[in-house]
Amino acid sequence: MTNATTTAPQTPSPAPPAAESRNWLVRTAADTVSRLGAKIGLTCIALIVFCAVFAPLLASSHPLLIKLDNQWSSPMLKHLTPTDVILLVAFVTAVITATLRRVNPTRRAWVFFAVTLIAVPLAVVFVNPPRAIVYEQYREAQAADRVEFVLRAPIPYSPIDRLRDQFDPDQPHPRPPSAQHPLGTERNGSDILSRMIHASRIALAVGFIAEGLALVIGVTIGGLMGYFAGPVDLFGMRLVEIFRSIPQIYLLLTFVAFFGRNLYLIMVIIGLTSWVGYALFTRAEFLRLRKQDFVQAAIACGLPLRSILFRHMLPNGMAPILVNISFGIASAILAESVLSFLGLGVIDEPSWGEMLNQAVSAGGGFYWWLATFRGLAIFLTVFSYNMVGEAVRDAIDPHLQRTPT
Repeated sequence: MTNATTTAPQTPSPAPPAAESRNWLVRTAADTVSRLGAKIGLTCIALIVFCAVFAPLLASSHPLLIKLDNQWSSPMLKHLTPTDVILLVAFVTAVITATLRRVNPTRRAWVFFAVTLIAVPLAVVFVNPPRAIVYEQYREAQAADRVEFVLRAPIPYSPIDRLRDQFDPDQPHPRPPSAQHPLGTERNGSDILSRMIHASRIALAVGFIAEGLALVIGVTIGGLMGYFAGPVDLFGMRLVEIFRSIPQIYLLLTFVAFFGRNLYLIMVIIGLTSWVGYALFTRAEFLRLRKQDFVQAAIACGLPLRSILFRHMLPNGMAPILVNISFGIASAILAESVLSFLGLGVIDEPSWGEMLNQAVSAGGGFYWWLATFRGLAIFLTVFSYNMVGEAVRDAIDPHLQRTPT
């Protein structure tokens, strides 16, 4: 006689919080991208990124390839700056890592940051473009029939090429849009379209670097406030109130007046005065999560504080932070544009705000092409980030969740 044994059906164990958070992030990203506003905003942002990365290939007075006096050369490659090389390496690395579908996303992110960080010092040390640059030499050589073949950029003008060899006293600068200069020229003769393409780099740098700094500071302080509560929370809230009361524009004006025009200083100040929102959102989420079972289990297991805060709690409290990131980037770009418009921005670097300042002449005249295209670029960039932020907010709102049909 045999004894029949029956086994109870086993229920699958619930997914860990990190896996649930990862699935939630994937669903949120897919829902965000499916919205019309996000598609329009991301398209504009992608265009700005493309212009920033490939600016030397899109707008440059140096030919991409030239045969001059029976010698082949690439003046564009010779005049690449460390910034050009770093951006190109970062873009290629991002594309390659994005195609590695089988690799963990976290590892892909670490590979991207590692390669980029290695490329920065190498580019600074080994990339040395000529300091004395004569932009008109190629145009003069072509006019003298010394050029047998030349391949130029779509916009054959560098952002600081003053076009001295094309000066016409009967048509002084600034000139309105024409076939040679689709968006016109500035007062000093520079091509507007070329400067707008290269100015997209400052817009991206200020937006991402300044808000990246604000994100790190805000999430760290807000996480500590929400996790410990009590005296730590009280001290953190007083710190938040102090920084919230600081007027960002006046602080920027003060530092520029004392320390000069420095783009990195501007980004640091914007980051140090923009972390309050991230801290408050993170604090609220951590106050809600600190008593959850998975957090208490992590504490009982003796995990270090950084693992509890940033590996277990932060992925489950990312919802409001994701919304605030896009709005924060738009605010940082707008702050830099305002500073440049006042004439206190970067020197010898194209900036949308600085170029917008040239629309009004000293005699009271108004040049519509100097105001229209730059103002439109600032508006579309800020509007694009705001549209992405609105789409993310709608995607994480439970009242607006899309139900499958």
